[in-house]
Amino acid sequence: MKRFYAACLAILTSLNTWASERSLDIVAPWGIEKMDPAVSGYVFSRMRVAETLVDTDNQGQLAPGLAISWEVSADGLNWRFTLRENTLFHNGTEVTVEAVINSLEASMAKPGMLNTAPITHLEADGNSVVIELESAFAPLPALLAHSSTLILAEASFAKNGDVTQVIGSGPYQVDEISLPQFMTVTRFDDYWGDAPSIKAASYLAVSRGETRALMAESGDADIVFTLDLASQARLSRNANLSILSEPLPRTILLKLNAGHPFLEDKRARQALSLAIDRADIASELLRMPEAAAAELFPESLGIWHIGVAPSSAQNIEKARALLLELGWQIGEDGFLTRDGQPFKLTLRTLADRPELPLVATALQRQWQRLGVDLEVVVSNASAIPSGHHDGSLEVGLIGRNYGLVPNPLVSLLDDIGGKPEEMGGAWGTMNWRDDEVAEWLDTLRQSTDEQELNNLASLIAERLHQEMPLIPVAWYPQTAVVSNEVVGFSMDPLERSYRIDQMEWAK
Repeated sequence: MKRFYAACLAILTSLNTWASERSLDIVAPWGIEKMDPAVSGYVFSRMRVAETLVDTDNQGQLAPGLAISWEVSADGLNWRFTLRENTLFHNGTEVTVEAVINSLEASMAKPGMLNTAPITHLEADGNSVVIELESAFAPLPALLAHSSTLILAEASFAKNGDVTQVIGSGPYQVDEISLPQFMTVTRFDDYWGDAPSIKAASYLAVSRGETRALMAESGDADIVFTLDLASQARLSRNANLSILSEPLPRTILLKLNAGHPFLEDKRARQALSLAIDRADIASELLRMPEAAAAELFPESLGIWHIGVAPSSAQNIEKARALLLELGWQIGEDGFLTRDGQPFKLTLRTLADRPELPLVATALQRQWQRLGVDLEVVVSNASAIPSGHHDGSLEVGLIGRNYGLVPNPLVSLLDDIGGKPEEMGGAWGTMNWRDDEVAEWLDTLRQSTDEQELNNLASLIAERLHQEMPLIPVAWYPQTAVVSNEVVGFSMDPLERSYRIDQMEWAK
């Protein structure tokens, strides 16, 4: 590890020699696998190199990006996005309608978020991009805020459509890049918006958490993302550093097989939820009390958040009463039985998320107090979807990202709103369907009426809370350690931007 750390320091030292101004050095665990936005667009978006047609504001709501406005036809089949004028790419060429269409068509040609929309045709009309749909799809603007739809200059693409260089229109331009580890950027002086205070920045991908922590501690990085609990505790004692955390719209949840004879009645699912001590899991395991989640959607998702207090979501006596109604009795061994059958379930979770096995073990202990015998099996990421499709999954503990785009409707359409015979998506509900919820989702898929969205979003969130086909446990915390020499740092709850253009050096 020492040699790896030394190599990282050598890279940072070399990066800092290229700029006449001090570089803001950012370290994170995520590599830059390819130039293509379909694969690594999130890095170029976070480093403010390239932009999308639609942006989000600091509250996570849709806002103008390269498109200053958009409108939809009465039948919902034609969307018009009017471009911002006098906008340049980093190579000096203009951000034209043709360049935008070229980037969007390249995105549609690859697996990605844009393929979830029923797009049939793109065309230019003056200074507007017109997108024609086969059927109405209201969350289209949210899809166009996803990093896989970054708009690049036509010179970014080879003849075969491969992205060979990232020429965006953001406040920073790529100065040097070495896949898959690092990138340097400099301020783009012809940016259409406000000029950033910080003139240069670097991004270094470091997979080892302990190495990232050492770089923050030594001052070799100004901002470091994603820290293990031990490192957080140590760095919190460093007077030169600040540690910040933000709950993300990525929910640690239990996916229940609602077709299982023990779980088909919603009272059983409610009882399992009532037996969970979310505050203990959030405080003791995640070290972030505010991450305790009694509902699927955090406050950052606005109208989808219904405001259920975690303190009201635990009631072991009520949980026992619900199971008693269903015929379950506590035996001499402390476990529940009904008709001679023990209340025994198998929970599968994923090894590639180190916090999930810890949470699974805590749930095993908490449900044992209720009388449920829970076996925990830690496996790879394919175990959950394969168990969903072959019907063998009983309980799955996963992390579901509802903030892939700035509208959880896109994820919910896949997770819950599928065809009746599908009974949910691989990462969503299993053997649970509510025809009214499916109807509400279909209405939201087509409707652009804001009041209808507000009404139906809360109804859907409330119904999911009552039925509990998915039991929320905690929201994922994003952590960052920041040098006190950096002023204006804030975290984007949707993880679209590092907001480096909003920061400055301390005087």
